[in-house]
Amino acid sequence: MGTENKLKVLVCGGGNGAHCLAGLSASNPDVETRVLTLFADEAERWSKILQDNDLIVTMVNSDGSSREIKSKPTLVTKDPKEAASGADVIFLVVPAFAHEQYFREISPFVGDNTLIVGLPGQAGFEFQCLYMLGEKAKTCIVMSAESLPWACRILEFGRLVQILGFKETLGVSKLQGSQSNCKGSPFDTVQKVLGPKPVLREIQNYIAVNLMAKSIIHPPLMYGKWSSYDGTPLKEKPLFYQGVDEKQAKLLSGVSDECIAIGKAIEKQIPGIDMSEVIHIFDWYLAYYADQITDKTNLMTAMQTNKAYDGLLHPMKEVENGQFVPDFSYRYTAEDVPFGLVVMKGIGELAGVATPVMDEIITWAQGKLQQEYIVGSQLSGKDVSKTRAPQRFGFKSVQQLFDV
Repeated sequence: MGTENKLKVLVCGGGNGAHCLAGLSASNPDVETRVLTLFADEAERWSKILQDNDLIVTMVNSDGSSREIKSKPTLVTKDPKEAASGADVIFLVVPAFAHEQYFREISPFVGDNTLIVGLPGQAGFEFQCLYMLGEKAKTCIVMSAESLPWACRILEFGRLVQILGFKETLGVSKLQGSQSNCKGSPFDTVQKVLGPKPVLREIQNYIAVNLMAKSIIHPPLMYGKWSSYDGTPLKEKPLFYQGVDEKQAKLLSGVSDECIAIGKAIEKQIPGIDMSEVIHIFDWYLAYYADQITDKTNLMTAMQTNKAYDGLLHPMKEVENGQFVPDFSYRYTAEDVPFGLVVMKGIGELAGVATPVMDEIITWAQGKLQQEYIVGSQLSGKDVSKTRAPQRFGFKSVQQLFDV
């Protein structure tokens, strides 16, 4: 296939997921793959490595054997114009806090009928994308995946990345601009880039995806563990998921109950809207980790006995004598509150639903982050502009969320 007929894909990012997607995409002969990484000198380093090496993606099979794919992206650059001009699909495979920087850099070069995919999008992705693109959003399709398609890790920067496992299915939502005339199914296009697994599953309601973002999990567990912490260093890093106690499970369940209440309120206010994708976090665990959980008695036991979480620890910083204190600058707090709970709180406020459990956790977290998102129970803090709450982008009612 000639270059002019190839699907032009841009992968934004330089981390584990971006390496993995770049390798898989570049292995497809019908796809031209570019990479844009804005972090430090990553683009220069990666380009230099690819002069003499392929990008290798290794995949671990269920029987313990492995196979590998060798490929090479057409371009790795720090120049947004060179990367984004003419791109048919743009994947953002970076943490939520970095999305704004990438949107700002690529927006001038995004063309009509471009697919913009958050992989994953995280809560508030669509709000931010529409805001940053402005009028141009009317000609684009914005898609948001609920998580990364794979568990993966870089073994050697720029040259070797390992896929530890594929998800069987991946939920993806879509917002199509009023002037978009994209040929063919955008889901088929994204599936072509990812390969046969995971199988994409369309989620009809993008607000439901926001209320089920996985950022719901970490802040309640952090708050439950450390809200009464006296500052004494610990000799060992505690287990994160498998160390969950009744207090933490109750907090997480409470946040999940509030998300469900928001969904039900939206269904009542907007006829025809289906929020059934917003399920309780316990039911979500049973659905997604059915074969991994040993004790399915309740949320606490499900998390404690989830084999997928074996050995995962709390984010900690080492201090004197090899001891540890909690790291509140880690993404479990620094990202999952302003780009997670605060977004859900904002949707709840538009729907007129009180969120006392979220409020309690956000109040504690904003103190640790030295930010102000809520004052009392109102989303009126001076740092709301640093979040992805819908209020930051001018939304004043639930109806407006569905008028985009």
